[in-house]
Amino acid sequence: MKGLKTIISVIGYCLTVIGCGVSVPDSYTQKDELPAICPDYADVTIPVNIAPLSFQIQEQAEDAVVRFSYNGDEILCGGLKAQPDIDDWHELMAKAKGNDITVEVFTKNNGQWTRFKPFAYHVSPDSIDPYISYRLISPSYVAYEDLTLNQRCLENYDEQVMVDNMLCSTEESGQCVNCHNYQQYNPERMQFHARQNHGGTIIVYDGEIKKVNMKNDSTISSGVYPTWHPTLPLIVYSTNNTSQSFHTRHLNKIEVSDAASDLILYDIKNNTVANVANDPDEFECFPFWAPDGRMLYYVSAHFEYRDSSFSNTGELYMRAQEIKYNIYRKSFDPATRRFGPRETVFQADSLRASYIGQPDSIANDTLGLSATFPRISPDGRFLMFTLGRYGVFHIWHHEADLYLMDLTDGSVRAMDEINSKDTESYHSWSSNGRWVIFSSRRTDGNFTRLFIAHINKDGLGSKPFELPQADPGYHHELLKSYNIPEFMRGPVTITPQQFADILMSVDKVTPARWE
Repeated sequence: MKGLKTIISVIGYCLTVIGCGVSVPDSYTQKDELPAICPDYADVTIPVNIAPLSFQIQEQAEDAVVRFSYNGDEILCGGLKAQPDIDDWHELMAKAKGNDITVEVFTKNNGQWTRFKPFAYHVSPDSIDPYISYRLISPSYVAYEDLTLNQRCLENYDEQVMVDNMLCSTEESGQCVNCHNYQQYNPERMQFHARQNHGGTIIVYDGEIKKVNMKNDSTISSGVYPTWHPTLPLIVYSTNNTSQSFHTRHLNKIEVSDAASDLILYDIKNNTVANVANDPDEFECFPFWAPDGRMLYYVSAHFEYRDSSFSNTGELYMRAQEIKYNIYRKSFDPATRRFGPRETVFQADSLRASYIGQPDSIANDTLGLSATFPRISPDGRFLMFTLGRYGVFHIWHHEADLYLMDLTDGSVRAMDEINSKDTESYHSWSSNGRWVIFSSRRTDGNFTRLFIAHINKDGLGSKPFELPQADPGYHHELLKSYNIPEFMRGPVTITPQQFADILMSVDKVTPARWE
């Protein structure tokens, strides 16, 4: 029977593509329950230009038919995988813009058909940026070299490797690439960072590609976590002494911690670096510019080393759960390029753990939480961040949730309409501010997958939907995690080999000048 199901599924897909041989059954039994499908796309709000939301029927069935319909127009898919043709899908989506596509699932068992309770795809007139990029990485603690930076078209299923880490790694010398970022979603103004072998920062600016070394004797590291100024050729980075540790019994498997971290400003045109924040008792990290470019947001934790019998990292591991990050900001004058004093935006370390929307997973008497990944909506109104019990790198914190601050009145709430019972971490706003993409471990607790949710003008999110794939079973077989999703207005056209050549060319490294 399992083999028969596979054959039916493949045949059904072919019939859908050529548009013949599939019909809705004339007689059936009505069932007042939604069908079990994967991914769960029932009653989701989707962009008008998104790729087809293919899904697999998880009901026991010999055969199935799925109908997508709006105002007399329909797409029929036969078999246990509903995979609409892309052209037919976009035609139906354009007609249904601002309305609902009705989805009906019919299954057949012992010659009898059953119709499940229909559900809807709410087609938002708000489009989404056509591309995203992300890092694909194995959830391994040692074999991290096998990773790529990929880009994906959201209007279809096309995926390409932008940066292939293995092109620069050898058996003797490994490397890691991370922290890709863009100026205003522009793929022609991008950067990413390489650590260890051939380390440095690659910056692409209107056709010019260069590898920059921002490290000097007085800095912790080269630039790591970046944020581009919205209009000026400036990037603020954190510089970090980052380490990784492992729990033996704790639910959160891994801790990624900073033994020290500061903020620096890099001027692309003048190739100069200046300090922004470098208090030795503060761990400043994850900067992000406000849309008007006049305010820099970031997180920081106050931490004073006190035990000389340990190394800094040893004491850090022992006291990891004491480290709580708050959200701060500094004003910025574009004319003088000077920053103002630090202002507190959100004091997470004074909140009780019951503030998090999952009181069952956190003791209510725990005092002090930790905020990270601050990201501001393009209209400047909302600040989205991740809140957990401690630390700054919440991608393995199962209690971590997304929160939203309204910067007009300072109110903060848990985004319960988006959060799950597992990890929500890195997130990015679309260029029109109507969509957010974020990484989550909600599917199995181990692998991060990407989810997209609509955000209305009042900051309320819709039910998230998983990144669509041509084969709805793709994520069940993909043994890699998505990391750092970023929206883009178009694709990066530089090839992986071009990036690798720049990374490996010693004579092309540009030392930055410190002011």
